[in-house]
Amino acid sequence: MSEERLRRVRGRVRPFPDFPVPGVLFRDISPLLKDPAAFRTLIDLLEDHLRASFPKVDFIAGECLDSRGFLIGPPLAQRLGIGFVPIRKKGKLPGPTESVSYTLEYGTAELEIQRDAVEPGQKVVIVDDLLATGGTMYAACELMKRLKAEVLECLVVIELKLLKGSEKLKSVPFYSLLQYD
Repeated sequence: MSEERLRRVRGRVRPFPDFPVPGVLFRDISPLLKDPAAFRTLIDLLEDHLRASFPKVDFIAGECLDSRGFLIGPPLAQRLGIGFVPIRKKGKLPGPTESVSYTLEYGTAELEIQRDAVEPGQKVVIVDDLLATGGTMYAACELMKRLKAEVLECLVVIELKLLKGSEKLKSVPFYSLLQYD
């Protein structure tokens, strides 16, 4: 991976102190999304990583909750020539779904996926913009497990290391492009 390309992406992540609450340093990828060259570089880096790591991926699954995983997943899937599968907040998908509850910092939430989104044994990479406490990513992995898909990796743009979210993923391989304390 080129350090110059990584610097270009990192340079487009903007810190916002005390958002959404005092004491939190929010990492905003909006400038990255606004800059076509930087966004292309981000997708290039993620594509390079997946092509080097996994000879066969059937689907990219992205969290389409309040997250921005759905902004990264479809262009990455398109580059790889594979499909994208949305994972949504409960009640947002038509047809039969599978759902799982998970714990947030201030309560609980539910994610769901359409029951026919993947077939048993298909290889999936779950993509999101950020990993904090790991609850949402863990729930996404649980959904894939219920559908009997093989989660090859959980892939994020930003990992907030101090929150130790990757520990919640246990034996699921995990990769983050950028890490912050």
